[in-house]
Amino acid sequence: MSSKGQKWHCIQQCGACCRLCPDERQEALEALSPDQQQQYLSMVGDDGWCIHYDSGGRRCRIYEQRPVFCRVSALGDLFDLAEDEFDSFAIACCQQQIRSNYGGRSDVMRKFNRSIRQAGTL
Repeated sequence: MSSKGQKWHCIQQCGACCRLCPDERQEALEALSPDQQQQYLSMVGDDGWCIHYDSGGRRCRIYEQRPVFCRVSALGDLFDLAEDEFDSFAIACCQQQIRSNYGGRSDVMRKFNRSIRQAGTL
């Protein structure tokens, strides 16, 4: 699915971005400062998921206090994106994480794709 012209929109009860497994997210880790890398690595649980992720409720337990690198809105700065590149980049990142964690035909992927289509028509 092409994300051109679509607007990124986060969905509730997804949490795909909370899988921090450094082996799978090397490019994300490399975009961080040394202090941020240390914090990121300290948040990785034994299973690769963030230690602050509530897997039962699929939500972040520190959402309001989460680090800047956990905020999708910060991707533009972390990866030096132009403003008009943000939505397609964020959509592609989310789709990649959702596909990796839940599958390309999962309910989460369908919900995310529906959400970005609807956000683009608002």
